[in-house]
Amino acid sequence: MDATRLTRLTQLISQELGVIFQRLSQNHFRGTLISVTKVRISPDLSVGRVYLSVFPSKQAQEILDSIKSNQGLIKRELGEVMRNQLRKMPDFSYFVDDSLDYEENIDKLLRGEGDNPIA
Repeated sequence: MDATRLTRLTQLISQELGVIFQRLSQNHFRGTLISVTKVRISPDLSVGRVYLSVFPSKQAQEILDSIKSNQGLIKRELGEVMRNQLRKMPDFSYFVDDSLDYEENIDKLLRGEGDNPIA
């Protein structure tokens, strides 16, 4: 598959999943923010990985479990929106992107505010 088309599809899927997760968070998880940070799709469009950022991060595992249990519904909604771009919708796996938490922890350590096991 052409890399340009794959990149464009990845961006489109990321945007549409963001809309779906925004609706899901408004209906089921009040006070949480779910955003799609990265989508990766195999060149044959059969499988994909979706990385999600969840705020507050304490609820990340609960939300991820809920998303995994509603995978069919999410795939169906995404398929309805993207039916003109793809013949077959990829099977997605969902993961929590904790890079922001990692970055915040390093920032705290550099400022001397965090748990420093060396001192």
